[in-house]
Amino acid sequence: MGRNTRKRRSPLAIKVTAASAALALGGGGLIWANFYASAHESNDAWGGNRTKAAAAQVATISCPDVGQKLTNVPDKARTDVAGELSNLDRQITEAYQRLATTRDAQTRDASFVQNSILQPLKERRQNILDRIKLEITRVGGTAPGDLDTLANCTGTAADQTNAGGQQGGQDNGGQQQGGGQQQGGQDNGGQQQGGGQQQGGQDNGGQQQGGAVGGQAGNGPVAADFVDITKAQANVKAKPRNARNASKGTFTTRCGVNTNKNHNTDNVIVAPGVKNGAHHLHDYVGNQKIDAFASNDTFLQGGSSCQNKSDLSSYYWPVVRVQDGSQDFDQNNDGGGKEGNVGKILTPVQAQIKYVGSPTGKVVAMPQFLRIITGDAKTTTNGLANANAHWSCTGFENKVQLTEQYPICPQGSKVVRSFAFQSCWDGQNADSANHRTHVAFADANGACQNGFKAIPQLTMRLVYDIAPPTIENGQVKNAYAVDGFPEQLHKPSTDHDDFIAITKNGLANKIANCVNRGQNCS
Repeated sequence: MGRNTRKRRSPLAIKVTAASAALALGGGGLIWANFYASAHESNDAWGGNRTKAAAAQVATISCPDVGQKLTNVPDKARTDVAGELSNLDRQITEAYQRLATTRDAQTRDASFVQNSILQPLKERRQNILDRIKLEITRVGGTAPGDLDTLANCTGTAADQTNAGGQQGGQDNGGQQQGGGQQQGGQDNGGQQQGGGQQQGGQDNGGQQQGGAVGGQAGNGPVAADFVDITKAQANVKAKPRNARNASKGTFTTRCGVNTNKNHNTDNVIVAPGVKNGAHHLHDYVGNQKIDAFASNDTFLQGGSSCQNKSDLSSYYWPVVRVQDGSQDFDQNNDGGGKEGNVGKILTPVQAQIKYVGSPTGKVVAMPQFLRIITGDAKTTTNGLANANAHWSCTGFENKVQLTEQYPICPQGSKVVRSFAFQSCWDGQNADSANHRTHVAFADANGACQNGFKAIPQLTMRLVYDIAPPTIENGQVKNAYAVDGFPEQLHKPSTDHDDFIAITKNGLANKIANCVNRGQNCS
């Protein structure tokens, strides 16, 4: 794609209600605002004619996710549509900055947020939606008929986020499993912390103060986001049984842990040509020339941190930071401190990248330039349907995998963050308009459905040496958290990972053949 200087949103989203999801919000001065309304109003989420309970707390602005609605954008329109999606993100960033810096006005006027922030935002969004429709139709495409309904945004209270909410179990293969049990946060004494309660901000020592939503930058995490893993319920399910012709091999590629500090806040998959398109900082291993302006034409010249120099694939993920009052190099940068990502950046002590097979049969080689994003960066407001986060501790990985909470590990144990990517491919496309529909997870038995083909499943295991946070009087000190969009409150469920398959010298076929033969290769 050509260079595009307009900011574009990350996709990775699904519905919150009928058509509501969060957009990326950002900016400096992240101070969470309190919104007061008259007591006779209903308890519904804010926006339009919806009203507020007295003293409800604003946690974010939630907008319908336009990018995920656009599943069939013609190739000729994708660059222009991506630019308009970036404009939507920029608008929401500006609205969020206004929300975060007008607390006094909000407490004096119950209609301030609706009249001064949400309504003007709706009007500006409508203009962009009109342009998106025009860009799709001018190249012969058909825009979704209900696109105009996505203009309206709402304010969302803290108790309407997913903190301490429904916890779904996940199996060892990392496939999503629904219907988990209700699991609240726990403090070090095992007492449950309710999700979404009002928490304090944190001073430079990482201790909470009153009047915000917690965290060193005032946007989380909070005590309910942590659990003593020794008190967490075991939830790891057995792997699917291997069929007779299962592909039982593995292929490990060693690409380092990003000790050379290759970082940026771009995301070339979801925001090509857009600087700071991710709104948070990434670690990169593998291909060393991936940024917003990289393309298929330049990937092969990128060089690699991998020992196998035929592996030019890009493996990148949001950094983890410890909120101990310290700052890092990007404290005044977009995607860093200006967007609520603060604290010392932690480098993993181990990064294991391994491709595994299918329990139901053989796999086909990944196509060149295949793009996969696993997880959802916006689960706090989108819900958990696309969540694929796995948090655990060494010594506990076969027992407990957490999605909605960060583990507090016992002495001598390290934090483990792992990913298992979608392992089914549509057999045709290296990407899709919403970056999801060209790949899928296998079913509970490990089989691909609806004509999809099994590919080697990419798995990643990142290990961190982190001093355990402490929880005192319902407040967390020296928390750690994954980088993310500021409105997502640094929830653990927002963790996600990105991958672009780039190989040479027949490596893609070698990986598939190794897995199919049942060998363990590297």
